[in-house]
Amino acid sequence: NSINHQFHRLARDRSLPVQTMDCIIKKIPLMLETPHFASIAPTQISTSIAEVAAVFRQLYKLSKKMADSEKEEAANLQMEFEWVLHEEVHAVLGQLHTILLECVRRFPVPLCGNDSPLKQDKFVLTVPPEQLKCIVTLTGDCISHADITFKVQRQQNVTHRTSIQNDNPWKLQQVQDAGNHLQQAILHIENIDKDYIFKSSEEVLHVLGCILGCLQRGRSSLIVPRKRTIDDLMKSRNMKSLAPCLPEDLAISFYIQSHKLIFAVYQLSNVHGTMKFDTHQAECSIPWLNEVLVLFTVALQLCQQLKDKICVFSQYKDFSIGSRSQSALSW
Repeated sequence: NSINHQFHRLARDRSLPVQTMDCIIKKIPLMLETPHFASIAPTQISTSIAEVAAVFRQLYKLSKKMADSEKEEAANLQMEFEWVLHEEVHAVLGQLHTILLECVRRFPVPLCGNDSPLKQDKFVLTVPPEQLKCIVTLTGDCISHADITFKVQRQQNVTHRTSIQNDNPWKLQQVQDAGNHLQQAILHIENIDKDYIFKSSEEVLHVLGCILGCLQRGRSSLIVPRKRTIDDLMKSRNMKSLAPCLPEDLAISFYIQSHKLIFAVYQLSNVHGTMKFDTHQAECSIPWLNEVLVLFTVALQLCQQLKDKICVFSQYKDFSIGSRSQSALSW
């Protein structure tokens, strides 16, 4: 017990793999060269060898058991990976296609070859007490008619009146943009044959990335209106739809934000050489917009969930179709 245990450096090397009995046997003589074993009697050495060998046998059995367990886990993951590529990806794409076609039916304009007539709705946007009032008719992605009256802060005794007529409608570009992105997402899905076999996670992630991009852009088109300067508004083509024209210090705009149509009035003023403007707005809820946004959101969540699952498998670089001798689909 008083002996100072000075083991050979290889006897302390835990990084050497303990995978076979040959490896273990080769290590034992190296251990016997240590000062510790050299100072022990022969009979004691024999006993020590037997004890060391028994320990190594146990370690070998444990190592083999762990290796077998890891192989089984890898095989199960490979089976699940192949099932996801062959079955779940197509199932989710089918669900996405159904959801997006339902979204198409909610749009007020024909999409994806649908020749249904343009939907027409009438809405009233007001801010009491008679500060702003606008009665609009929405036809497809345009305001086909509007009767507009409003007062501005600096001229409360003056009521401005203008209108939009059928022959020169106000274009709601956001609706057209959202519809275009929706159609593009559907085309990405329809371009994949139902019998096509995906061969890697990267291939699936590329497809899902394209679909997600279209859905995100389409949804954002309706939720986040494009920022425009007052100068852009004044010079926009839509301002030419107004009859009669407004004074040079006034501008209006119609835009969509989430499920609402917003009507805004801008009054420009020059304060000490700096151009400033005051804004007043009225809004109303558009039912079909709310339905479209819900379907966009559901499709995005479904697509993102599948992408997250595929990303987990993509961390295993050895996973690909045919990496096992027997297909998981035959089990």
